[in-house]
Amino acid sequence: MTLQHQALASGRWQKLSLMEQLGNIGSEISRAALAESKDKKKFESAVDRALELFDLTLDDPRWRGRLKEIARAREVFLDASLGDKDYQSSLADLDDYFLPFAIAARQQYLDK
Repeated sequence: MTLQHQALASGRWQKLSLMEQLGNIGSEISRAALAESKDKKKFESAVDRALELFDLTLDDPRWRGRLKEIARAREVFLDASLGDKDYQSSLADLDDYFLPFAIAARQQYLDK
């Protein structure tokens, strides 16, 4: 699989706060939700990018104590993306979950 976020994978991702990382994941989830019923190729690309960002976050050693939570969010995202309903969640639900992280990260950036 080709990395879509090469600059982030080369170490820039580990410089972001957890809020920033989750906010970026949320952006890809939002893109996937918007494309889900409209454009299969865009949907699949957004899903791939979100999974890549989840994996980069799971590989970040700073979050060792939060791996269960992050891995579960990834699992719920996969469930919603694939149309399974084990968790009874949709991409819209996940978009709602991740949006506050993006807002907080943006506020953190503006406060600098």
